[in-house]
Amino acid sequence: MTVKRFPACARSILVACPIVALCAFNAYAQTDALNLESAPVETVEKVEASNSTKIFLEGAFGNATRRFGLGSQDLKRASLDLTFSGRIGPGLRIVLSDRVDVIHPIGFNIDSTVNSLREAYLSWQPVGSDTVLDFGRINMRNGPGYGYNPTDFFRDGSLRVLTSADPLALRQNRIGSVMFRGQRLWDGGSLSLAYSPKLASSPGLDGWSLDLGSTNNRDRGLITLGTRLSQNLNTQLFLYKDSGLSPSIGANLTALLSDAATIQLELTRGREPDLLSRTFATLPANEATRNRFVGGLTYTTTSKTSVTAEYQYNGFGLRQSAWNDLGTVAGAQLRVLQSALRLQELAPRQALLIYVTQRSLWLKELDLSGYVRFNLEDQSKLVWFELRHHWTNFDLTFQLQQNSGRSNSEFGILPDRRTLQVLGTYYF
Repeated sequence: MTVKRFPACARSILVACPIVALCAFNAYAQTDALNLESAPVETVEKVEASNSTKIFLEGAFGNATRRFGLGSQDLKRASLDLTFSGRIGPGLRIVLSDRVDVIHPIGFNIDSTVNSLREAYLSWQPVGSDTVLDFGRINMRNGPGYGYNPTDFFRDGSLRVLTSADPLALRQNRIGSVMFRGQRLWDGGSLSLAYSPKLASSPGLDGWSLDLGSTNNRDRGLITLGTRLSQNLNTQLFLYKDSGLSPSIGANLTALLSDAATIQLELTRGREPDLLSRTFATLPANEATRNRFVGGLTYTTTSKTSVTAEYQYNGFGLRQSAWNDLGTVAGAQLRVLQSALRLQELAPRQALLIYVTQRSLWLKELDLSGYVRFNLEDQSKLVWFELRHHWTNFDLTFQLQQNSGRSNSEFGILPDRRTLQVLGTYYF
């Protein structure tokens, strides 16, 4: 299952849409219970003393049941994943993260083998200093939302290949942007300045390309102020500038309400063309000042069950009337979904996400994760879940994905109705 730079084949949208909807786990968890389902957003860290190397090999096979009389299609994939972080001198570290995927069937303009250099950068923090300087390709992630991250400003153009609908895997597996980043740390806060220059104009379609034309096709800058207002309350403020556009502002907040409940909020406001204008270059650029918003509540029980409900809003997305109008033009709706995937945007104006996980389901080593995403504009929905059994060096996983809705809805128009997969992952 692959997606890359507006592929013409419609089946790649099947995997794309849930990923657009699910991008991040909760940040700044304060208790062990919340840590069950939380992954930190991009935050500054002091230089570590130890080295870390992680390698795993993964194989997957499955079947997709398709609509429109297309029958079914077998799916196969093999992946090798490597991450290294090591100290190479006093206060100096190198970070490398790379992944190779061999995929069948391949999509339009996609090689059967795709290499994704996710990160490759140097980090320097003088001994005893609270200043950190980074340079290279960095996967910079921001936002505590589970399914949509308006404050994740460097997300667009970073999906080189899609192999999972897991939100944490998506954020980790995307390719970063080449940038310079300076960070200043203090007790209870941090200030970060990142600059990503234009290095290329067009996406790299070769499977072994660095693909700088997707991540560094324009000049961009971001200032981030992070503050821990209390033990239970964390905030980030953003000022983002994209060449050719007016500055955008953003904020996110994570608050611990109790030992078991947290809330996550994200908000951005800026002036830019809407999704329709960015999809169809022949249309007039419909620029407007609008908001993006995510609000979620996560509750974790003592039995290791975690439930998140999240409302998502994209002021630049499509209202239902505009989506219906596109249905009169062949392929137009799929092109919008492809554009939303490339930008990692929410295609409709409003969506709702329910995400559930259960650790130690029946067996200590068996975990269940699943979500339902509702398009609140056309009432279509996507259901995804996985069962994962852990051994010492091996995971066995079963995944199911179901798309349902009217034939002209977001999830009803996708060529794949249902996808089943079995995955084996060996950790070295």
